[in-house]
Amino acid sequence: MLSPTDALERLRTGNRRFASEMRSHDPLVGRDRRAELLAGQAPFAIILGCSDSRVPAEIVFDQGLGDLFVIRVAGNIIAPSLVGSVEFAAEQFGTRLVVVLGHTNCGAVTATLDELERPSGSRSPNLRSIVDRIRPTVEELRHTDLWHDRPTLLHYAVRANIRASAAQLRHGSQILEHLIAHEGLLIVGAEYSLETGLVDFFDENGRS
Repeated sequence: MLSPTDALERLRTGNRRFASEMRSHDPLVGRDRRAELLAGQAPFAIILGCSDSRVPAEIVFDQGLGDLFVIRVAGNIIAPSLVGSVEFAAEQFGTRLVVVLGHTNCGAVTATLDELERPSGSRSPNLRSIVDRIRPTVEELRHTDLWHDRPTLLHYAVRANIRASAAQLRHGSQILEHLIAHEGLLIVGAEYSLETGLVDFFDENGRS
């Protein structure tokens, strides 16, 4: 199994290939690879990402079958079942890198900003549950000068939401806290640019 540092570099390298349109031609999804994986899987990274159709993790990082354990939900929010999925992969497969992957112009974050400006009672309880999980982080920006500059506000809100999700994983699970403290698990926040195709790992274990 790759170390967290090596796994992160593999993601960076794959993303650079994707963004420069030099994607790997290795048989990462062919019959032989499928046969190899019949005996089991050993993903080198766990990706908790947004469900946005423009941000498929395997393509964005130029990886193949069995390489990534991907969990996707609108707004890359944190809920018990999602934490459980991360715990499962980290314990079951020994994967030591978790990436919370958000993206520019996130629709779930935009919907949350809209809700703060113009509260709506028409959302279903299920959709509202997504907005309500993003709201506390975004609401902190409400009383800043950013609130009057929507493009800049959205940029900061997306990153704040990614940081919040990464922090919840780091501090909201005894299993993950143990793996961080004793077995080198690394949880990183990252933002994918819809404009450039590049991923910015801007929140590496809460240090930036």
